Amino acid sequence: MGQDGFRPEEIDTSRPHPARVYDYLLGGKDHYEVDRRAGDELVAVAPEARIGVRANRAFMQRAVRYVVGSGVRQILDIGTGLPTSPNVHEIAREVAPDVRVAYVDNDPIVNVHAGALLGDSGASSIVLADLRDPRAVVDHPDVRRVIDFGEPVALLLVAVLHFLTEAERPGRIVATLRDALPAGSFLVLSHATGDFADRTSAQAVYDKASATMNLRSRAEVERFFDGFELVEPGLAQVPFWRPDTPPPAGSGEIGFYGGVARKAG
Repeated sequence: MGQDGFRPEEIDTSRPHPARVYDYLLGGKDHYEVDRRAGDELVAVAPEARIGVRANRAFMQRAVRYVVGSGVRQILDIGTGLPTSPNVHEIAREVAPDVRVAYVDNDPIVNVHAGALLGDSGASSIVLADLRDPRAVVDHPDVRRVIDFGEPVALLLVAVLHFLTEAERPGRIVATLRDALPAGSFLVLSHATGDFADRTSAQAVYDKASATMNLRSRAEVERFFDGFELVEPGLAQVPFWRPDTPPPAGSGEIGFYGGVARKAG
């Protein structure tokens, strides 16, 4: 029996899983043959997918440095995915060693891998919970052990909301999380889009996976920032959000928007 009552045999390895496909495209090692096949199929129909996920990861790293540099000392990372070094806590603590991080994911395999990585660190936790129940995430004792909602929090929703359908009301979910955050908190968000290229074939790959991808337009993604104030340069394709190196070739077709916004008081 694993953490939170899950058994290893309950991990489904018969279908591709987005977190494991993402890990494969990043060059990680925590995936299965079914995920590698899906990743190769995705790159075959959308050659920019590999640089896209890496650009999205680099966006997350720059955004974490930005929010920690702005004074935030606690991070709630929902939909964390499989650990890929440097992880959020490693990036954050390069800027400020006292940063606390609560990781949340609904996949047991993520929970197992991240739990092994974090060990017994009191400044970090890994929580098995579902973004679709945001109140349960916020109220989870292992989140509350690490995160003080009386002080500013950086909420990370990186490449996760596009796995929610409109029927699951992602706007309501983000609003519930927003309302739990005090003034001075930040939202770091990235989301897949079809604004820059036809993604029909890429979506078909995810239709066979354990979670389908729901592409949204710029206007639809911007609505997730309601109640926050976007920092410059606003919502942008991830390679162009405060780049610290020249964006890679093909960046103009990368189908991820990213933005960072602050909750005013």
